[in-house]
Amino acid sequence: DYIDKQTLKRLKKYKVKTIELGCQSSNDYVLKKAKRNHTFEDVKRASKLIRRYRFKLGHQMMVGMQDSNALDDLNTAKDLAKLKPKMIRIYPVLVIKGTELEKEMNEGRYEPLELHQAIERCKEICYFFNSKKINVIRIGLQSTDTICSPDKSESEVVAGPYHETFRQLVESAIYYDTIVDKIKKLDMNVKEVEIRVNPQNINNIVGYKKENIKKLKEIYDVDVNVEQDIKYPISKIDVKPLKKFKEFKDDDKDVVKK
Repeated sequence: DYIDKQTLKRLKKYKVKTIELGCQSSNDYVLKKAKRNHTFEDVKRASKLIRRYRFKLGHQMMVGMQDSNALDDLNTAKDLAKLKPKMIRIYPVLVIKGTELEKEMNEGRYEPLELHQAIERCKEICYFFNSKKINVIRIGLQSTDTICSPDKSESEVVAGPYHETFRQLVESAIYYDTIVDKIKKLDMNVKEVEIRVNPQNINNIVGYKKENIKKLKEIYDVDVNVEQDIKYPISKIDVKPLKKFKEFKDDDKDVVKK
């Protein structure tokens, strides 16, 4: 709502290269509910004007706003992509101490997302932006002295899906899906696999506190051996079987065939 030709000419004069807009949602009802002073038409107009003046355009969006569901959040991503931003920041809503949102939550008029819900929503949105070749440069608020775990006395966060490594959780969830798809294509009897990756990707592969490795064991009963290869492209993941379940003969009465 503050973008106009005069402002953009002034920014050009001072060698500004990039402009990011806090769009938050493409749903006007959600924007009004959050008391944003703009509509999505304002976002479209401003985005087109920014691109016309040859600035690098960035967008910021939020998930879990008041009366916004998972479909609303994904539709926001789709609407923003049509405006051709070069980069995106995705922020799950956190409830901050002393805000109207905290009051709404306490009165039962707002329910913040659980951590796993925010991860799933952001994961699906990342899938979409990746398919459109739009760079997601941040997922989740940066931690500060006051934006930190609600368990800490100095934290201003009272509720919501805060995690100090939120982006890693989302990216690990994406890699987990990839690994599961590759394992399913190998053999239903696979017992142990080797995953070969670039060392820079090791944290995303094993997951936060090795959560991905634990889930593969608990859900699919698959042991994982991770091999690091500096020659591998960062985006490449190879999964190969190392061991299969023992094949039992039909006449073996002491065991149940897997």
